[in-house]
Order: sequence, then C-alpha cells, then structure tokens
Amino acid sequence: MNESIPLRHLPTGHVAEVSELIGQTEQVRRLQELGFQQGSTVEMVQPGSPCIVRLGEKRIGFRASDLAHVLVKPRVAV
Repeated sequence: MNESIPLRHLPTGHVAEVSELIGQTEQVRRLQELGFQQGSTVEMVQPGSPCIVRLGEKRIGFRASDLAHVLVKPRVAV
C-alpha cells in the first residue's frame, strides 16, 4: 500500500511522486507554476523551515506549511 502523504512529511533524501495539489485556487496555481504537477518527481533535500526540495533540476525553498498542500506517494526503494 502506497498512500499519499503531505510533502513536508517526506524524510530527507527520499523521493516521491506528486499525487495531488490541494488548497485554494491561487495556492494550487502557484505550485503548478513552480513545476509541481501530478506525476512529477520530488526529493526532500532539507525538511523544516525553510524546507528545501529538489524538483527536476532545481532546488526550491518553502515554508513547511506551504508543502502541506502537496500530496505525494513515496517511492519504495528497491
């Protein structure tokens, strides 16, 4: 079972797939403009505040509360 969790709960170094963006329309639109799309891959670089994630080739810093709006499915290590 691979359930969605808020991105802010992803441990350091773990990779996940964006499953859903939630929140008000403007919040969702802002996240989409930054590259958070359903199916995109994200890695937790540094949890906390600021929270730093890798999305594609870029690193992005957020308040942890902003990342509560990004739901992800952690990838299982093989």
